[in-house]
Amino acid sequence: MRKKILLDEKDIPKQWYNLAADLPTPLQPPLAPDGTALNPKMLERVFPANIVEQEISTCRWIDIPQEILEILTIWRPAPLRRALALEKYLKTPARIYYKDESTSPAGSHKPNTAVAQAWYNKKFGIKRLTTETGAGQWGSALAFACSLIGLKCRVYMVRISFDQKPMRRTMMQTWGAECIASPSPHTHAGRAVLKEMPHTPGSLGIAISEAVEDALSDKSGKSRYSLGSVLNHVLLHQTIIGLEAKKQLKIAGEKKPDVVIGCVGGGSNFAGIAFPFICDKIHGAKIEIIPVEPTACPTLTKGPFAYDFGDVAGLTPLLAMYTLGHNFIPEPIHAGGLRYHGMAPLVSQARVEGLIKPRAYDQVKCYESAMLWARTEGMIPAPETSHAIACAIDEANKARQEGKKKVILFCYSGHGLMDLAGYDKFISGKLTRYSLPVHKIRDSLCALKKFPPAKKIKTGKW
Repeated sequence: MRKKILLDEKDIPKQWYNLAADLPTPLQPPLAPDGTALNPKMLERVFPANIVEQEISTCRWIDIPQEILEILTIWRPAPLRRALALEKYLKTPARIYYKDESTSPAGSHKPNTAVAQAWYNKKFGIKRLTTETGAGQWGSALAFACSLIGLKCRVYMVRISFDQKPMRRTMMQTWGAECIASPSPHTHAGRAVLKEMPHTPGSLGIAISEAVEDALSDKSGKSRYSLGSVLNHVLLHQTIIGLEAKKQLKIAGEKKPDVVIGCVGGGSNFAGIAFPFICDKIHGAKIEIIPVEPTACPTLTKGPFAYDFGDVAGLTPLLAMYTLGHNFIPEPIHAGGLRYHGMAPLVSQARVEGLIKPRAYDQVKCYESAMLWARTEGMIPAPETSHAIACAIDEANKARQEGKKKVILFCYSGHGLMDLAGYDKFISGKLTRYSLPVHKIRDSLCALKKFPPAKKIKTGKW
């Protein structure tokens, strides 16, 4: 039995897969902040035209430029590994495979799109990128990409993660980026939040507002904003994960996975592993596809499908998505990358259609699963990744109870070597279980009443 399945560099996918081409019901269009139809040209104030073209594309396959492929081969193709030690511990007949995205220089899946976005911006003549980051994985990835490609980078990091994860800041600074705690006094959006909530732990919605405002305020026109999740082009770039995994499962002698799992915050790593398999499911394959989110931020499992802003200040278009409300301030759990209030429109529509079945797990259960993983498989996973591991363990136990030889595939989205403070709190008994109360969801959704309603349009096949 092979522990790891490797591809040669020549086997790296040469195209990204676009789920928008195969969704049975198309996405509802983004709207301008006033609720009117959005002209894609409006997005070019924030993103370069070549990125906007990808964002609105419905082409099934989009070529990956050779220059991007050359950078990706620093760590790609990434290994597909089999969790043999965990399988033995669980006494499960299931075969558990995981796509190891922790091998990138930044330690997560995020550089897959960071490199692409930095390259497209540089090609368009942009000199500087601004962005936000939750746990610091995306900020680190964009700092890495900008360093290699030759762009300046400023990162607004959610305050609680800025304090909890100082080494993430050091990573960004090592790659030449500027890292600022959000909310900050540098922007109008940040100052407004600090005036109202001076001790707030911050949120991704606030940090996005600051980063977008920063890019828009550059009078030279040479700054643009870069997003690490949620939007179509970001998810597109991540599909290289699932496309590689398909080739590797075939080498391992597997016809298809029975279960595909990914942790989910804004949707990027989940989309990366899942979208190529959602395509198979649309065309008849029987695959259970599970996005896993924290009970502290249950966007897919408890939020409504509605039009909402992607940020607190309302600088982004209105997107049809599952949301907890753009004013939502999550609890400071350690899985900082899963604390976003909204879900990617493509992931949201897949949920509406019934192609995916989301779950929400408590952080204590996730850390328990992470500890078991570390003591069997040996690697220390990121807190975000532990959600996928917890679900994989549940599915493996279910396979044992049912006596079925299932194939389970999940995305090991990143390592936890920069997140050991959370492990320290768990080991010392300082982490508590937390599920978001219904009244907090209700309160944060009040602002959505003034927006146009989003219709749940589906075929009913799944």
